[in-house]
Amino acid sequence: MGVVGVGSGPARVREQFLRGGTVEGAVRSPILSSWQRSQELGLSPDACDLPYRPDIDLEGRLVSAARPVLDRLEARFAGMNMNVALADGHGAVLQRRFGSPAMARQLAAIQSVPGFVFAEQFAGTNGIGLALAERQLINVYGAEHFAERAQTNACSAIPVRDPLSGRIEGILCFGYPLADAEADAELNLLIRRAAGAIERRLLKQSSARERALLQAYLDARQRRAPAGGTGADGQPTGLGARGLDRRDETILKEQAAGLISAAQRAAVDVWLPGGRQVTLLSHPVTSPSGVEGVAIEAVFAPGQRLAVPVDAEAPGGPAQQPGASTDRPPRSPDGVTGRPLTTARTPGTTGDATGREPGGLIMVGEPEVGRYAVAARRRLELLSEASTRIGTTLDVAGTARELAEMAVPRLADYVTIDLSPTVLRGEEPSDPRTGLHRTVVHGFRADCPFYPAGERVELRSTTPQLRALADGQPVLEPELSSAGGWIAQNPEHARSILDHGVHSLVAVPLLARGIALGVASFYRSRDPAPYGDDDRSLALELATRAAICIDNARRYTREHAMVLALQRSLLPHSFPEQNAVEVAHRYMPAASGVGGDWFDVIPLSSARVALVVGDVVGHGLHAAATMGRLRTAARNFAELDLAPDELLTHLDNLVGRLDRDEGFEDPSAGGTGIIGATCLYAIYDPTSQQCVMARAGHPPPALVAPDGSVTFPDLPAGPPLGLGGLPFETAAFHLPEGSQLVLYTDGLVADRRRDLDTALDQLGRVLARPNRAPEDTCDAVCHSVVPLHPTDDIALLVARTHALPPGRIATWELPTDPSRVRDIRAAVTRRLSEWGLDEVVHATQLLLSELVTNAIRYGSGPIQVRLLHDRTLTCEVADTSSTAPHLRRAATTDEGGRGLFLVAQLAQTWGTRYTADGKVIWAECALDATSGRSDAAESYLHDIPAI
Repeated sequence: MGVVGVGSGPARVREQFLRGGTVEGAVRSPILSSWQRSQELGLSPDACDLPYRPDIDLEGRLVSAARPVLDRLEARFAGMNMNVALADGHGAVLQRRFGSPAMARQLAAIQSVPGFVFAEQFAGTNGIGLALAERQLINVYGAEHFAERAQTNACSAIPVRDPLSGRIEGILCFGYPLADAEADAELNLLIRRAAGAIERRLLKQSSARERALLQAYLDARQRRAPAGGTGADGQPTGLGARGLDRRDETILKEQAAGLISAAQRAAVDVWLPGGRQVTLLSHPVTSPSGVEGVAIEAVFAPGQRLAVPVDAEAPGGPAQQPGASTDRPPRSPDGVTGRPLTTARTPGTTGDATGREPGGLIMVGEPEVGRYAVAARRRLELLSEASTRIGTTLDVAGTARELAEMAVPRLADYVTIDLSPTVLRGEEPSDPRTGLHRTVVHGFRADCPFYPAGERVELRSTTPQLRALADGQPVLEPELSSAGGWIAQNPEHARSILDHGVHSLVAVPLLARGIALGVASFYRSRDPAPYGDDDRSLALELATRAAICIDNARRYTREHAMVLALQRSLLPHSFPEQNAVEVAHRYMPAASGVGGDWFDVIPLSSARVALVVGDVVGHGLHAAATMGRLRTAARNFAELDLAPDELLTHLDNLVGRLDRDEGFEDPSAGGTGIIGATCLYAIYDPTSQQCVMARAGHPPPALVAPDGSVTFPDLPAGPPLGLGGLPFETAAFHLPEGSQLVLYTDGLVADRRRDLDTALDQLGRVLARPNRAPEDTCDAVCHSVVPLHPTDDIALLVARTHALPPGRIATWELPTDPSRVRDIRAAVTRRLSEWGLDEVVHATQLLLSELVTNAIRYGSGPIQVRLLHDRTLTCEVADTSSTAPHLRRAATTDEGGRGLFLVAQLAQTWGTRYTADGKVIWAECALDATSGRSDAAESYLHDIPAI
């Protein structure tokens, strides 16, 4: 069914996918996977009927926790075309808010009324469904939606999790017009913060639910007097062998640790493998010495036995033994939930109304121990998330900002990051203690009371930051109000920071490969507790991971600068003087790396000019070096006066040799993969105003007529360079004087945010301006068509054509008769006198005498003589023979062989050009000299026979 190229737009890719074509590499992996799942479910893009659930809980804990956050979002988006939706864990929309109230009246019910289910199995690829499937923040743009009705929209969606269980409680989704999809980074940050606020409110609600369950349990216990509960040894009864293995024990103790950390009465159902269920009950206890703790007891279903002894250890006992499984068991539909206690009996009784049997003591511990376990889990979650969120770009400052955004607000309220200026430039880091650059200032409030970003920071050696850099270890200042070294840096500024509530600091050096890149400072203000050792360890772990990413970004910056310098050195800085076209050009490297795009303008014989644009696949040093080789080869082949299709054939063979000679066909041998390149080569002749061109897998050019009309000619595509064995085709076009020929690489029109056809239409509209200078055309294209953040290099070449006036062209037809040479010499003399070129008459007569004589002696058919008066004087002699003359140095005893040597001495340059009817021998004479003859030519004049 065909293959869609990487440069194709999302709409075309989606259309090709729906037709059964191959689109790998042309669409993001999560989107393609969702499309495939949607097809497997039998969904139709134009008929995705969503189920409606009237029984949704509009006053549940998720809605209650989210309502204040949704109110703030509604106010934040006031007057904007923004649709904020809150869905439950099954994809059913619970709440909708609109930036503009009119949207609710304009949108269809499916987009404005709660109750519709947007799970992927019903709606296909969409924000809510894909966030549930991928379990992370996602963005879906326009044609990436599976349903037809959503093609004009974009959305960002993120899961909302229960902070204790990690279970997805719901989805928060922002929907907005596709045309407004430029501020994705800001929206993603905002939706992350909004989801975090909802999760924190869910955490507060958990304690209230547990207290409610606790009260229900206490009421039930008061109504039912215990009938015993301890054995002869004083331990709770009922802990016989119940068939539970060590994995079951680990699961129960993990849940018990969470209950202990809550330090409240509670009851939860824990589901064990095999569908078994155990209810855990927690009881606050106080030892005779006054130590307060929590006891966790279990109630088992009939027939279950616990094959473990009574355990009064705190968390970290057998549950942490080597080899113990940490896999979570299957849970009830609500996860680990409280159960009704009105029918339960207290542990130690003989059963309850549901048939459950008392078990016994599972664990006793202090609440602080349980809280440490929960805090450790949260630290691990933070570090796990940091491994995916820090280092997503290869920008030094951007990576530093990701560290700050990762730390706020879960570790710090404010973060400042200072880096060495050499690191920002990509150079090897110097001693950062001699000077730092404030790179990032980030906090939960916009008015961060710190030195602003972008300035040089001079710190005293007594500050925590420089102490951390000197020792290579983090420095903890629990109470900044008493940190003399920190206050001494700037007492007035320090007082301002303290007045903002900042009270604790951890300064951590950013070390990579043992070299200091800078320092990160974590400040706390909202949490009244000062930083402790655990916080310092967590900050160090975060900073260490970020430092490696920053150093990778620094190395990339250095390589990028080197490759960019190489790329620019290999591209033309100026073009040779010629009159055929007026040219302007632009080269723009990709935002993420330098590629192998190139362009060139090559003067050819007979006032013609060659225009070439090419693109080497890939980025980096290899692509830039390959580009330089191909550009050099193209210039060399152009010197042979090859036709466009022949030149591309030679380049194709060259790329194939590069693959074979350098081992690119065998990546295991150290190669980087097969070289790929595209190219467009055009030759414009100002004498006929004809342009002949051919392309090898390259985008077609744009032709702008003098009246401003724009066309994209149907030029045969041809295969990319390097495939070998496939022919290239040429096409000829008449370009009236004043036309513009616009050549470009695919980076100009290839962008994931717009369809390829849309980009070409936009380019056509920008070019549709008559009588505009090429420089102005380049500026207009760069301003209106170039993507905001191009993912590929862009090369742009604009050439406005000129014609050689007919009065500067002289043509004569000759039979193969030596006697007619004298007539040609006379005619040439008269024409040169008319042009005011009397000073080159003698040299031109000699040139034409030799060329015409050779054509008569060794050529065939009618002979044509042509003079072109441009920057130089070009003499052409054409015949129907394909035999080319060769320059040689004749010996003194040879009777012939001196003619071409004389031509080479008299002419500035000369050569042979093959045509469909034969060949053309041409020679150019400079017009700035009184004589084209050299001393060497004079020495041969006496040997030339008189004609």
